[in-house]
Amino acid sequence: MAITDWPAHDRPRERLIKGGPQYLSDAELLAIFLRTGTSGKSAVDLGREIMMHFGSLSRLFSAQLKDFSDLNGIGPAKFAQLQAIVELARRLLAEDLQNGVTLSSSDKVMNYLQLYFSRLTHESFVVLHLDIKNKLIECSEMFRGTLSQTSVYPREVVKAALANNSASVIFAHNHPSGKADPSNADKTLTHALKQALGLVDIRVLDHIIVAGKNTYSFAEYGFL
Repeated sequence: MAITDWPAHDRPRERLIKGGPQYLSDAELLAIFLRTGTSGKSAVDLGREIMMHFGSLSRLFSAQLKDFSDLNGIGPAKFAQLQAIVELARRLLAEDLQNGVTLSSSDKVMNYLQLYFSRLTHESFVVLHLDIKNKLIECSEMFRGTLSQTSVYPREVVKAALANNSASVIFAHNHPSGKADPSNADKTLTHALKQALGLVDIRVLDHIIVAGKNTYSFAEYGFL
């Protein structure tokens, strides 16, 4: 049965308009995005199939075009639309951080970083440069590596912080393995970077590890 034949109170679009998007499942939200299903499947059925195929929104958002090849009804056009939505969400969060919302709100930082790293399959090290009021100046990828190792050079981090006139910084990197716990190398690197930046009076507020939905904050666990 097509969704248009459902009772109005069961249709995802009508439910969203009436009660808000927070009451819809992931599959129902995807159905609104997809608009139509395929032969023998409603948009909600297709949304459920997509969620079962990828297992999570994180994997869906980080998927490449080739990952959609096994799904009937999802082609390059839908893939491009989905990527556009993810990028708009990332830019919205970045806009919040740049336009008067301070980074004292850890939830906003975590949400931004999770979206930032969601599409990456390689390990990446980024630096969030902050002004004297802890507002975002720039988020820049400093280094990238393989799935298991990234080489980070303290001198380059210090040069970038000085070039941005940063009062403080937040480091972040991703663990594509899915485990957010820091390694001994992560701890050693954080200590070395903090020492190097301390010589030029730039504070390190945090080092955040992102592994899908899981995050680890060095500041929260008292390692800074």
